[in-house]
Amino acid sequence: MALSEQLINDLINLVDETNVLLDESDLQHYGGDWCRQYSPNPSAIVFPRSTEQVQSVLKWANENQVAIVPSGGRTGLSGGATAMNGEVVVALDKMNRVVSSDTVAGTITVEAGMVTQVLQAEAEAIGWYYPVDFASSGSSQIGGNISTNAGGIKVIRYGMTRDWVLGLTVVTAAGEILHLNNGLLKNNTGYDLRHLFVGSEGTLGIIVEATIGLTQPPKSSSVLVLGLESMESMMPLLAEFKARCTVNAFEFFSLNALRLNQQHTGVQAPFETECPYYALIEVEVGSDDADEAVLASFEKAFEAGWIIDGVMSQSEQQAQSLWALREGISESLAPYTPYKNDLSVLTSKVPEFLAEVDAIAAQQYPEFEVVWFGHIGDGNLHLNILKPRDWEVSAFVEKCKAASEQIFAVVQRLQGSVSAEHGVGLLKKHALTYTRSHSEIQLMKQIKAAFDPKGIMNPGKVLD
Repeated sequence: MALSEQLINDLINLVDETNVLLDESDLQHYGGDWCRQYSPNPSAIVFPRSTEQVQSVLKWANENQVAIVPSGGRTGLSGGATAMNGEVVVALDKMNRVVSSDTVAGTITVEAGMVTQVLQAEAEAIGWYYPVDFASSGSSQIGGNISTNAGGIKVIRYGMTRDWVLGLTVVTAAGEILHLNNGLLKNNTGYDLRHLFVGSEGTLGIIVEATIGLTQPPKSSSVLVLGLESMESMMPLLAEFKARCTVNAFEFFSLNALRLNQQHTGVQAPFETECPYYALIEVEVGSDDADEAVLASFEKAFEAGWIIDGVMSQSEQQAQSLWALREGISESLAPYTPYKNDLSVLTSKVPEFLAEVDAIAAQQYPEFEVVWFGHIGDGNLHLNILKPRDWEVSAFVEKCKAASEQIFAVVQRLQGSVSAEHGVGLLKKHALTYTRSHSEIQLMKQIKAAFDPKGIMNPGKVLD
């Protein structure tokens, strides 16, 4: 719906004219996210500066039945922050302050608009460490991370965002402020509503503050890149390193992913031997025992024939160069308008899963290039289908969607997820039944109705 002049004036009175944007260029910029399959069409962008202003905006929206789309760093890949139907976008960019920190408990409370990288720096400044990390950490915001339960490159050691959320302050659709768990480690008093908001994608209310648990800064680390002939070798390789070493990250990418990265960013191949698959492993070092364990696993991998070549970083600069082999892939694929699938299964089922999906892709997309990479250490694979230059985007997307049901059927049979870390948003809503049962979806709808009876919070996302 388009806002009337009176409603726009009411909104301006709530947050000040400088915090409401109406120009078309601003509507387009703030009205969407990194998922380019949907066209933004918001009525206004509003930047609250406090919890009380968020409360006022939501009370106004609830009274006038104005749909709201919460917006963080807009780095999502599923359309969860896209306003398509005249909604008002509530952008948290200006709510980015540290509220408090507790160096004894190892916690920090911040406003939801704080950028992830800034949160990491704030934690370091007080002698602690926030371990959740991913390629978009320089622009994503902690509220958005919590709303999508963001994962990233170190899940194998540190878990998902959910594992670090000790407390939340949220504003419901009716404008009620809820303080959930208050940062407590122990609080056994019934339903923990905090966890309903983690991964809720803005459909239940708006997260305005978060108390984040921190951990001790990591010890020194080294990065290995190993070349494999077969995906069947990936799981014993993972098991070997996990058994002996402290593994911070275990990533993989295919040969064509490496080649595209080289063409786009100019990174150098890790070694002369070309291999169908590569594993990137970050391990903790710095003590005699840890160093010996890494070398022992490296040698065992060669002796067992799991790898055919490999390299290990000898400096921080070399470690960063090796990480660039993995982290530059998404940027390298962007010019090809890739059709992305963010999938997960149990780690032990990854080789079977990849082989089955590869077969489907080869049959259904013989004219398309398929690129694999992902967080294989936690069972998360990114399937990217590249658009040929002579194909129109709409025709390409429809062609890719036609085979998605077969791929999702494999996910369902292996009891995996159609969205491992990118969320549901608009993009994966139709596929929710492949991961969630009918009973689960009905209960999710009832929870949505309890928190948002008028349906104004991010309508059309996750659930119809």
